[in-house]
Amino acid sequence: MPLEKKPVLIAPSLLAANFLELGKEADMLNRSEADWFHLDVMDGRFVPNISFGLPVISQIRKATNKICDVHLMIEEPEKYAEAFKNAGADILTVHYEACPHLHRNIQQIKHLGMKAGVALNPHTPVGLLENVIRDLDLVLIMSVNPGFGGQTFIEQTYHKIAQLRQLINDNNGHALIEVDGGISAENAGQLIQAGANVLVAGSAVFASENPEQTISGLKSAAMAGLGKM
Repeated sequence: MPLEKKPVLIAPSLLAANFLELGKEADMLNRSEADWFHLDVMDGRFVPNISFGLPVISQIRKATNKICDVHLMIEEPEKYAEAFKNAGADILTVHYEACPHLHRNIQQIKHLGMKAGVALNPHTPVGLLENVIRDLDLVLIMSVNPGFGGQTFIEQTYHKIAQLRQLINDNNGHALIEVDGGISAENAGQLIQAGANVLVAGSAVFASENPEQTISGLKSAAMAGLGKM
């Protein structure tokens, strides 16, 4: 079954959370209007940073009933797909740039019982997904270069989202479009207008004085954009 298509989904990235207070951060997200928990896994090879891995995701899985959306910024993701399933991932997203046998990676994720996503770095054209787009549940457009939070949004992303929406529609696909990097209430509406479904926000949420209110504001701004379509 495809992922539920709500009008707008907000997926706060725990990469920007206070790691000393992850239990409290999870409780806050559970109370909030957030739809998914976005979990960024970095290996220091595919991207120049290392984040958290399986033990942390296993604990977060115990702390929420919301969707655990796991984004693998790692080399050779096929070696760890089953472990991430066992840790509690509902969606597993791999990078196009890390997968020379992408169709095989997608099928592996699906056979393990997870939803399959593919992420594209800012320089990667969406047309490269033409031959697998109907197999995908999610496409993640990186609107910053992956590896670090707090970066500036890349303006070309709007055009890229529109291209991807056209590709999905032309191929009768069902994939949701997720956007990650530099997301705020200022650009949320325009991203939804361009064709996005899921907005990932890290620093904007966890660096704010009132994260729950910020999440609510993001959703409101995104819904306003939906109303202008």
